[in-house]
Amino acid sequence: MSGIYIHVPFCKQACHYCNYHFSTSLKNKENVISSMIKEIEIKSKGYDDLIETIYFGGGTPSFFDTIEINKIINSIFSKFKISSNPEITLEANPDDLSKVKLKELSNSFINRLSIGVQSFNDKELKLMNRSHNSKEAKNCIDNALKYYENISIDLIFGMPNSNLKIWNSNLNYVTSLDLNHMSAYALTIEPKTVLESLVKKNIIKPLDEDLVFEQHEFMCEKMSTHEYINYELSSFAKKGYFSKNNSAYWLRKKYVGIGPSAHSFDGIFRSWNVSNNALYVKDITNNKMFSEKEKLSVIDQYNEYVMTGLRTYWGISLTYLETNFGLSYRNHFEKKVIKYVDSSLVIIKGDVFTTTIKGKFIADGIASELFLINR
Repeated sequence: MSGIYIHVPFCKQACHYCNYHFSTSLKNKENVISSMIKEIEIKSKGYDDLIETIYFGGGTPSFFDTIEINKIINSIFSKFKISSNPEITLEANPDDLSKVKLKELSNSFINRLSIGVQSFNDKELKLMNRSHNSKEAKNCIDNALKYYENISIDLIFGMPNSNLKIWNSNLNYVTSLDLNHMSAYALTIEPKTVLESLVKKNIIKPLDEDLVFEQHEFMCEKMSTHEYINYELSSFAKKGYFSKNNSAYWLRKKYVGIGPSAHSFDGIFRSWNVSNNALYVKDITNNKMFSEKEKLSVIDQYNEYVMTGLRTYWGISLTYLETNFGLSYRNHFEKKVIKYVDSSLVIIKGDVFTTTIKGKFIADGIASELFLINR
């Protein structure tokens, strides 16, 4: 099984924390869509894997109208082998999902919405430079629930000047509606963003890391009491509502990336398109090799398995390590991981190692200690 990721490189405005590739200019919009459809045709040739998920990310995919979204989906269906019941997700901003747009989408192939709320607190939304307010977000979700059962919302915690009271209020809205999926991310200060500039100028101060962890721990415990499964560091879902797209990434399944800056992965090679709309269109138009590529060594693949495994509730299997990488890799992992077991950051169930709440929060740091660098 494989997935297709569509990167929509347009946004209404720039959020202060975001460093993804996007443009607020729409002058290349039609050319980008035409190039996406051509890239779909190119990458479908000789591709025999069954497509199980299609995910529109960005940028702001809901910036495309429903006709444009359907045009891309129809192209995928005509060129790739599609499973009988694919998960097709559209990331959306609340202010884009009018009642008319929701009705249109409900009659399209889109069967899952991922709504970028980020916060129900207007001060936090203003600091992020989001294009909606809390009232619009709540109205959007109420209207979306009339058409969709499979809805996820995104939230951000660890905001400057935030506290457990504000964070609890955000989480209460999710649990009160019994939404089936939530993704929650700790705020990070990304390079070349407005947020980084504000921090450097001492206009805002990042929240203390201990307080960020306090919010993370509070969230994990609260969501668990409401029967949400924390199947990946940032993902919480009711049983039966895990994101198939997200799960595929963490389980290292294959995926095809379409659009400017989109990444692809075939199990051995990872490739990525140019992060420039005009150059992307030019390359596709000229039938050039428009992506860079790297081959993952066995060590790279082991390191990726360790990194993704520590973030998920599937964990890291000793049997998988030995079968796929060899006994020496298993021995290396067992030798290095024991100190994290002793410090209660990692637990063992059978031959599977998973992180505790605190361990998951610092999973990337633990992973770096378990990596193999040289052989």
